[in-house]
Amino acid sequence: MTSRRKELKQAAHLLPKPAHSLPKEEIFKLLGTGPEGLSEEEARRRLSIYGPNEIEGEKRTSPLKLFLKQFANLLIVILLIAAGVSFFVGDALEAGVILLIVVACAVLGFIQEWKADQALAALKQLAAPEATVLREGKKKRIPAREVVPGDILVLSAGDKVAADGRLIESVNLKVDESPLTGESVAVEKDAEKILPPDTPLPERVNMVFSGTTVIYGRGIAVVTATGKETEFGRIAGMLESVETEATPLERRIATVGRWLGGLSLAIAALAALIGVSQGYPWLEMFIWGVSLAVAAVPESLPAVVTGALAIGVSRMARRKAIVKRLPAVETLGSTTVICTDKTGTLTKNEMTVREIWAGGKTFEVTGSGYDPQGEILLDGKKVKPEPGTALYYTLLAGLLCNDAGIEDHKVVGDPTEAALLVSALKAGLSPEGWKRVDELPFDSERKRMSVLVEKDGKRLILSKGSVEAILSISSAILLNGKPAPLTEEKRKEILSAAEEMSEKALRVMAFAYREAETLEEKELIFCGLQGMMDPPRPEAKEAIRECHEAGIRVIMITGDHAVTALAVAEALSLVPKRDPSYVITARELEELSDEELSARLKKTAIFARVSPEHKLRIVKLLKKQGEIVAMTGDGVNDAPALKAADIGIAMGITGTEVAKEAADLILADDNFATIVAAVEEGRTIFDNIKKYLLFLLSFNLSEILVLIAGFLAKLPLPLTAIHILWINLVTNGPPALALGVDPPAPDLMKRPPRPPQEGVFTRRLVGLIAGFALLMALLLFPVFHHLAQDHPARYAQTALFTGFVLIAITAAYVSRSERLTLLELGPFKNRWLNLCAVGMILSQILIVEWKPLNHYLLTRPLEPKVWGILAALALLFCPLAEGLKLVWRYFEKNSSKGKR
Repeated sequence: MTSRRKELKQAAHLLPKPAHSLPKEEIFKLLGTGPEGLSEEEARRRLSIYGPNEIEGEKRTSPLKLFLKQFANLLIVILLIAAGVSFFVGDALEAGVILLIVVACAVLGFIQEWKADQALAALKQLAAPEATVLREGKKKRIPAREVVPGDILVLSAGDKVAADGRLIESVNLKVDESPLTGESVAVEKDAEKILPPDTPLPERVNMVFSGTTVIYGRGIAVVTATGKETEFGRIAGMLESVETEATPLERRIATVGRWLGGLSLAIAALAALIGVSQGYPWLEMFIWGVSLAVAAVPESLPAVVTGALAIGVSRMARRKAIVKRLPAVETLGSTTVICTDKTGTLTKNEMTVREIWAGGKTFEVTGSGYDPQGEILLDGKKVKPEPGTALYYTLLAGLLCNDAGIEDHKVVGDPTEAALLVSALKAGLSPEGWKRVDELPFDSERKRMSVLVEKDGKRLILSKGSVEAILSISSAILLNGKPAPLTEEKRKEILSAAEEMSEKALRVMAFAYREAETLEEKELIFCGLQGMMDPPRPEAKEAIRECHEAGIRVIMITGDHAVTALAVAEALSLVPKRDPSYVITARELEELSDEELSARLKKTAIFARVSPEHKLRIVKLLKKQGEIVAMTGDGVNDAPALKAADIGIAMGITGTEVAKEAADLILADDNFATIVAAVEEGRTIFDNIKKYLLFLLSFNLSEILVLIAGFLAKLPLPLTAIHILWINLVTNGPPALALGVDPPAPDLMKRPPRPPQEGVFTRRLVGLIAGFALLMALLLFPVFHHLAQDHPARYAQTALFTGFVLIAITAAYVSRSERLTLLELGPFKNRWLNLCAVGMILSQILIVEWKPLNHYLLTRPLEPKVWGILAALALLFCPLAEGLKLVWRYFEKNSSKGKR
């Protein structure tokens, strides 16, 4: 280790005294850092020294272990032993071919599992927590695992603390340390304190610890320990990976697989015994029986389901929806209600101040976006705010009671605050010279933020927030440069001005100020309003239409004014007209009993002025009504509602780490259309699993039916062990992969949500499995029966073998939907299935017609006439199976009419 590494090692993890007992300046010196943070180069160097900031590296299954796992199946082991016995008694050819086919099956299984494993690994990276650090003086969001000793952590409400650190700045900072100490009361932090070395961990108020949560205020800390060296790392493992527990669907499929497996094993054993009784050699029948069991037992079902889920969620991630918990995928397909925020989700969250009301006058603001080019106009003429006027203080409060920044026309921080910053800059105001002395951060209960600022010895309290919140702490109004009493008449005038702005779909914020030495939110002077335009997302309107077609209700939940919310809702066609009966405000919500609210929920489309606590009540009541609820949220206080919802959805851009941790799904782009895309993907995944089950189980059952019929008719062995294993290889593998990526059905988002209690094996699916199997058996067995009468057994076996492969192709196409016909689906829309079909046909021609392979795969060339008959029967299966679907659809439609 170099002297520099030794120095860093000692500084970071072997400080001469505990970090809480050292002054900030000494900590900086020992850690080789400063208030501006580390350089990127230094951070990379330290990451290579200390490794990632995690308790334990991700344990991944090696490719070799994954491949060997394919052979960890009792039936495969028995088959390989039987093939070995066959080799030693002289039948080396058959043993060798069986071995090759088993290895090929293992390779295919490995590819499926490897893809699923890679998809899940990528998902874990996407869902990993992040941290805000200062690097070279600039704020930067990085994965929490890349935080290193000496980094400067920037902390705000809702953040998960990424590493242990010594606070160097704290403003009303409160941290929930219950995961570490078990203490449920939040700890108030103080960066200025220097504590004795033996101070107990719960009393180290100048420290923050990995795994704890900031619930109020803000702070800056220098990282003193990462990974296993943190306090958390010494006592527990971090829960920072995606949960990969078995989903209910996987458990149901595994149970069905075991049940079908037991049945298939019994049938295979019985068939082998019948064969021995009919004079076939016992070894041949043993290998044949085990081969049949290998082909018929759907042991790959759980793996296929897991693979479909994993690959599906990677597709979701590409569409900006990051699934944190696999069971959420199933629930998405059953979602009946989506409760969504307005700002940034249904709207663009690209705020621009359009109007200012101050001193009884209305001003227009020109310009767009976050470009400070623009003007303040009064009656069409440019005005400059004079110090001491209501317009001046309205803009000043927006400028200084603000934590946002603008860099190259891009927002750093909250877009609403950025819009207020830009409106002040357009008016020529500057934050230069002003110093923030104290602050009360915004929270969802107070619905306001206040700061105490100072310049040239003059101190001001500046507040911003909702109109009601600012009026509640104001006792005067600034008119003509002088405070006047805030009479009831003036309050009504302010509320009327706010209402007018809201009717133009502007988001309204109010502002107040007062000269004072200390920060107290009372007796303030009301100075004005700023109205911001946040245009609706164009794609949100189409997404809402899709939801309505899919039988999904959309409810807007917003902290904004009811009139603003209703205007946006009408623009998005969420409601047909601006009818106040569609809206429930927070005040009404609190007055309504649960029974009254439940009754009104059926029509309500908008909840306005609500707090996160109201969200929880709404979720619980909707669930009580039997709805499957998806709920969006981004703040600390949204976590209970996100956890209570069937699908908690956190915002990836504006969401806090706490909200992301509580959620099942993270929207990387904060876009409502992404929620709808996730619902569609959830339905697609479930649909594709059912397609595979329909294909695989109906085909396997048809194989068993034909083999049993052959025995009962005392015909030669219908298929050899090699044929059975080959069919298993080409039918269970490629078509399964192809059906797993089948495009969504045209009617997918026009169907009502799937009832959550509905299992995968519906009456329709079971009926179609049995029907398809019977059809395939009835089409193929007569051909074998006829050929076995006047042709050698090998010829008849080859014909049946070929018939199964060809009919498997049409069965795969027909299985693309339980409801729709191929013409309704678009027959060749699945290009992977098209390639798969071509490959299966070409390989079968090669196996049958190329003499060198006849010897190894026990086949004989077929006459063109037989090829023609088999192809015609495979094609005939298509209209017959489609007819079966239509009959089932007809009876279902009539039975549902009868129930009504």
